[in-house]
Amino acid sequence: MAVRAAVLPAVGSPLEITGIDLPDPGPGQVRVRLAAAGVCHSDLSLSDGTMRVPVPAVLGHEGAGTVVAVGEGVTHVAPGDGVVLNWAPSCGACHACSLGEVWLCADALSGAADVYARTAEGTDLHPGLNVAAFAEETVVSASCVLPAPDGVPLTDAALLGCAVLTGYGAVHHSARVRQGETVAVFGVGGVGLAALQAARIAGASKIIAVDVSPAKEELARTAGATDYVVASDTTAREIRGLTGRQGVDVAVECAGRAVTIRTAWDSTRRGGRTTVVGIGGKDQQVTFNALEIFHWGRTLTGCVYGNSDPARDLPVLAGHVRAGRLDLAALVTERISLDGIPAAFENMLAGKGGRALVVF
Repeated sequence: MAVRAAVLPAVGSPLEITGIDLPDPGPGQVRVRLAAAGVCHSDLSLSDGTMRVPVPAVLGHEGAGTVVAVGEGVTHVAPGDGVVLNWAPSCGACHACSLGEVWLCADALSGAADVYARTAEGTDLHPGLNVAAFAEETVVSASCVLPAPDGVPLTDAALLGCAVLTGYGAVHHSARVRQGETVAVFGVGGVGLAALQAARIAGASKIIAVDVSPAKEELARTAGATDYVVASDTTAREIRGLTGRQGVDVAVECAGRAVTIRTAWDSTRRGGRTTVVGIGGKDQQVTFNALEIFHWGRTLTGCVYGNSDPARDLPVLAGHVRAGRLDLAALVTERISLDGIPAAFENMLAGKGGRALVVF
């Protein structure tokens, strides 16, 4: 069956909106009609080669929709069910999974190498980060779908699959922000906005948002920021000035740039914690000297998918949404159609992009 999708023909090439031949689901597979998909900077990292995946591919790893059909052996969802896509399903058998660290599963992205569809000309297509959400419909492994939470519209639930799990998890699972602590969030994109809301939910006493764009201040404050700093060479000094010259207890870096990571580290107090969420390239080198590591006693940690377990955390997030503590609509600056994805990518490449949600 032919459906329309946004295809990445090759690394560095523009996305093309075209028809693809999507097969019926096989054993252990589910076919989903998308309601919405988030346009995430991780997709940009795939398109420019920062993260490598087989191409040509259909990108989009953050989405929700309705089950159209299921293959043999699928029992946890049925046609008509609402589902949230999980781009990093855990195998349950590798060393990381045995430790309970499912976000580090060794086989989580193995499905990205599969051929899941073909172009009209017969060229094999790969499913980006497993789920190929930039399409009217997709076929995924049954492990890549989770029942959509009650009381959350599918167009909003799409954001739970990546941005919210990552931002919330960075605050609650990686940095483990405690009541009354001070927090700085670097980068006010979708993940950063989710992290700001998560810091508010955690009871942070001061939440400082940092971004290169002055125009994002209103968004940041709506999400929970108590203060806003426009990024510059004096950012760390400004943050110390806002915290009694101590620095924040926790910094969450959502940009993936060496200078931002270093500034986030410099912005924390002695003994502070920095969690790096942003995905940077190999050319982004961060340096520290041995004496400062000893003297400051700070902690620097990586964070994959918010150190989250989607099956465990999705119901928790849904509870926050239903209670009004988590506003998914606040993460979206623009709603676009499938045809708008190429332009949204161009805006991101030019540094002009906001947080776009594709609504099918």
